[in-house]
Amino acid sequence: MLNRRQLLLYIAATTLASHRMVRADEQAPVRIGITPVFQTERTSLIRDWRDYLERHLERPVQFEQSNTYRDIINNLLARRLDFAWICGLPYVTNRSRLQLTAVPLFQGKPLYRSYLIVPIRDTATNTLTDLRDRVFAYADPDSNSGFLVPRFQLIQQGIDPDTFFRKTFFTSGHRNAIEAVSVGLAGGAHVDGYVWESMQRFNPEITRATRVVTRSREFGFPPLVAGPTVSATLNSQMGDVLLGMGSDPTAASLLDRLNLDGFTSGDPAAYEDIAEMAHTIGAFRHVP
Repeated sequence: MLNRRQLLLYIAATTLASHRMVRADEQAPVRIGITPVFQTERTSLIRDWRDYLERHLERPVQFEQSNTYRDIINNLLARRLDFAWICGLPYVTNRSRLQLTAVPLFQGKPLYRSYLIVPIRDTATNTLTDLRDRVFAYADPDSNSGFLVPRFQLIQQGIDPDTFFRKTFFTSGHRNAIEAVSVGLAGGAHVDGYVWESMQRFNPEITRATRVVTRSREFGFPPLVAGPTVSATLNSQMGDVLLGMGSDPTAASLLDRLNLDGFTSGDPAAYEDIAEMAHTIGAFRHVP
């Protein structure tokens, strides 16, 4: 049995160890996963966003790029990432294990659309069904705008998306899908309207070789989420920093380069229509 002196020493030692663990956790980098939404030549944008977050969170920040949403979700659930900017489809698929952190504001709203695009020389296509027996590019199998939307639209019309096109392929990202259409590797693609509009601003030499045929209804904008082991305190801190960017004059240039107006706290209900589409076509994919 411990005497009084031993008990006090034990309490002091455990308190010091706990304090050191907290300090170590506070100094550990905050790891944020992103897909290649950002063009590789704009690495300075990611660096400047990292620096901004580090100043306001007062701890190191690392952005880690993955080629697919599946990779990001796997890393998030395996605790190799703390936060991630993902699509609405993987969010609703895994939302029981994720925390909504913030949602970007694009053109004044936390919403975006899926664009059907074709090569600029194609002046005959007016709808998705005009692309029967053509080559079609999917951005990512876990993308709402780049995979779920076109398949849902076809199924609504009683068309099997697996046999409708002559050939389909995945491009590992919306930018790649846009480029595939621009050079004629694909006769069409559904892509994230935010990505297309951003490339229209920053890489018009690519988008000018494409034509937007239709724009879908609005969906909840791809959110930033926290992984299952991120504390409520850190998630709140990250959310506060992101929401504060819209009223911070020093963040104006950064937001402009992101082609965003700011961030909002977001509403999980904004993604219900994506969940309903996914249920309809059996597209739910739970990551083990």
